Amino acid sequence: MTWLGDQWLDVVGWGGSALLVYSLLQARVLRFRTLNLLGCLVLLMFNALIGVWPMVGMNVVLAVINVYWIVRLSRERHDEAAFEVVEVGPEDAYLRHVLRTHADDIRRFQPDFDPAPAGSQHAFVVLKGDETVGVVVLRKDGDVAHVQLDYVTPRYRDFSPGEFLWRRSGVLRDLGLRRVLTPPGMVGAYYEHLGFRPEGRSFALDL
Repeated sequence: MTWLGDQWLDVVGWGGSALLVYSLLQARVLRFRTLNLLGCLVLLMFNALIGVWPMVGMNVVLAVINVYWIVRLSRERHDEAAFEVVEVGPEDAYLRHVLRTHADDIRRFQPDFDPAPAGSQHAFVVLKGDETVGVVVLRKDGDVAHVQLDYVTPRYRDFSPGEFLWRRSGVLRDLGLRRVLTPPGMVGAYYEHLGFRPEGRSFALDL
């Protein structure tokens, strides 16, 4: 190969390796799989160009594994059977543990959230199997639920587990609630995709 061709191959090889390493730093499971797949494909091409066939074979296998998990995770994003909503008391010991563990991350997205239980509160933990993937805390005011916290753990941030409480679960109606109102100015709010409508700086949903 020419010197320019060698330089180009070096860029591809190092780029693929860097992408693979970067994927391992991701907390989000779906983002990790996607970046890892891209890294495998780049390294597959690099090793094919230089004729290192064992590495080509390994990257083919890794790419197939990543595709399998990406397809499975993408299907589970909106699969009602994949997540379960469990109501807990606002002073429940496990809920308080989750809120303490993720306190810094919670403040990034809802800096005004006060973790101290107050008023007529209802708390829900969203589970995938035995793993907690999200927490929703509401304050009941008549038939209106004011969202105080809607938090998803970093691992599942590419998902929307809260939608199973808002859209598919009858839990809120069973509590006599007919309307949900989010706090103003939530960072990264996703509610427009779930049937909420903008209402000033907040979002509202009729149940």
